[in-house]
Amino acid sequence: MYYNSNNDSHSQEPWDRPIETTGRSLDNEYVPDEPGHSGKKKGRGGKTVALCLVCALVGGLVGGVGATAATGGLSGGTTTIFEGERAPTVVNVAQVNGKTLLTAPEIYASFVGSTVGITTEVVTTNSWGQPVSAAAAGSGFVITNDGYILTNYHVIDGAQSIKVAFVDGTTYDAVLVGGEEENDIAVLKIDATGLTPVIIGDSDNIKVGEQVVAIGNPLGELTYSMTQGIISAKDRSITMQNGEVMNMLQTDTAINSGNSGGPLFDMYGQVIGITSAKLSSSSSSSEATIEGLGFAIPINDIKDMVQDIIAHGYVTGKAYMGITVTTVPESDAQRYGMSQGALVKSVDESSCAAKAGLQKGDIITAIDGTTVLSSAELVEAKKEYKAGDIVTLEVDRSGEKLTLTLTFDEDTPERRAAQEAAQEEEAQQEQQQSQQGSSDFFWPFGGLSPWFY
Repeated sequence: MYYNSNNDSHSQEPWDRPIETTGRSLDNEYVPDEPGHSGKKKGRGGKTVALCLVCALVGGLVGGVGATAATGGLSGGTTTIFEGERAPTVVNVAQVNGKTLLTAPEIYASFVGSTVGITTEVVTTNSWGQPVSAAAAGSGFVITNDGYILTNYHVIDGAQSIKVAFVDGTTYDAVLVGGEEENDIAVLKIDATGLTPVIIGDSDNIKVGEQVVAIGNPLGELTYSMTQGIISAKDRSITMQNGEVMNMLQTDTAINSGNSGGPLFDMYGQVIGITSAKLSSSSSSSEATIEGLGFAIPINDIKDMVQDIIAHGYVTGKAYMGITVTTVPESDAQRYGMSQGALVKSVDESSCAAKAGLQKGDIITAIDGTTVLSSAELVEAKKEYKAGDIVTLEVDRSGEKLTLTLTFDEDTPERRAAQEAAQEEEAQQEQQQSQQGSSDFFWPFGGLSPWFY
């Protein structure tokens, strides 16, 4: 099971409770804190102190260049504590030219100011029909100096309001310029100028084994965190939680809830991916247990789409059929004596599908000779075409084999909105017919969600 790592970051886990410390102990001897500091740490400061203590216990004491003697409480002898010294690391903002390898600190210093935390307000309806408002968190990054920001579509999906925050504490209200749900990208705009954009790289040039770093907001609370790993694989076909199949870069870089939409950098300081998902053994992001399997959208896959969204508000030239479909599973196909494929749930009467002769209840089994066994396979096949392309569909209509010729329309926001409205109306009609105990169409797959095409 794969899930999108965008939100659900507002639940408090047991380790979120502040831990208070009043000093540290060595050989049963109490050693007070440094002068000028109270022994008590509160809130996040307490977490930091506790973490340092744990690390010391796990790592042990190693030799250094200085020593301090302390009296042992039990043995009566002395215990030596070694203290190391080193010059502070000087990290400069690096000049990204695509030729010079950078260190992780240089990449962070250069682009943490280009990474944003995204908070959205989503209003849903509870089981009593009452509106409920909830906050969700994700990440994004600046792509132009005049305020365009790229993130994942699932980060802002259904949001009534969107805010972005920078590392210096500055926050802005953002508006949605446009999004592409199938490819999980969205472009936001804030009223700001003089920003520092990231440098877009070439994801085709990245090699398996190369190091990469990510900056984002895991859990929506550990803001502007950097994680590091390698590219584990390229061109992974990953089925997301919503059923979409996407091409992904696989990485062992830590990606968690709240990281979605953040940048994945190569070690030249260029963005080669958008962190989007991780593998989970559970359908709930809060119960994910599998580690080291994260995924990012290759930046080359969506470069042109982003430019289209900025210029037009949507991705132009996309193929549109004007139907909703769902999968006929193999087991149900055998049970009901149907062909396996993509079952047409509804047809937009003004679309190319209607002009081609597609009808509700048809099962699409092939497109241009390529077998279609599911709605997901039809999605993947359709991505290879543009508006105006002509294809041949093989269709099973109540056992009769048909061949239909279809010329794709262009997928526009207006067409999509009209189809969604038509589907909602049809769903209401079907519900009424079901309550009345009648229906003009036998639909054995009521539990399966249809896809838009």
